[in-house]
Amino acid sequence: MRKIVLFLAVVASLLSGPAMAWGYLGHATIGKIALANVKPSTRAEIRRLMTYQAQLDTPECAMTSIDKVATWPDCIKGERERWAYQNSWHYHDQPICGTFDLKLNCRDGMCATAQILRDEKLLANRKLAPVLRLEALAFLVHFVGDIHQPLHVGENEDQGGNKVKADYGDAPGRNLHSIWDTTLAERAITSARPPLVRVYSPAEKARLATGALEDWTRESYEISRDVLYPLAFGGTLPCHVKEPQKVVWTNAAIEQAIPIVDERIERAGLRLAKMLDKALG
Repeated sequence: MRKIVLFLAVVASLLSGPAMAWGYLGHATIGKIALANVKPSTRAEIRRLMTYQAQLDTPECAMTSIDKVATWPDCIKGERERWAYQNSWHYHDQPICGTFDLKLNCRDGMCATAQILRDEKLLANRKLAPVLRLEALAFLVHFVGDIHQPLHVGENEDQGGNKVKADYGDAPGRNLHSIWDTTLAERAITSARPPLVRVYSPAEKARLATGALEDWTRESYEISRDVLYPLAFGGTLPCHVKEPQKVVWTNAAIEQAIPIVDERIERAGLRLAKMLDKALG
């Protein structure tokens, strides 16, 4: 019965709130890239922390593998009475028709970028109980993924595209955010050659695992402003449009967006690997 209640709560949260960044496959892929590219000692420490997952008392969201760690913060949304306070941690809205400023829309640290910095410190603090460091690990893995999803940063007073109804090629009934979270991400990940989950060369890491948190966030903002919204709205920025919108994400736009999605996921995984090595090494 508890599982049925939790399932219904998860469905309700998906219907009533913003979509999850990258969906299950995207977050799982980012976590797997990171795990494949950390130092052996970091990998061993991650697995040691995972042995404490039962102490979190989230049996329906047990962290038994890295993909479960990566998706745990979305999974626990089903238990609103325990975890609703973390809903705003999954994004850091920056208006595409305004100015990029990390001080915007992050009151009292209630945004993804602030939580990434917080969780990095908690994870590195070996004086904390292992279960608390495991929770910080899960949030860190997830929120680094979130901040690399362009619509979890750049938005146009439309909840990161959630209010923009959109067709995906010939498939109707979606919204702009959900296309980037799931449909487009899944196509990009499954068609990538070479596969995204692998051990990357030093040259690849030097090219992709660059910058600091503000740089990563700015990248997502600029992709939303310069590429994503113009592709959806016929080449223009729909600044401050209040009425409900309907767009078509054309086949040409899909082909143009796939390499962008792949690179965002690669960058997220490799940057996360560096962050984990620093915190756990």
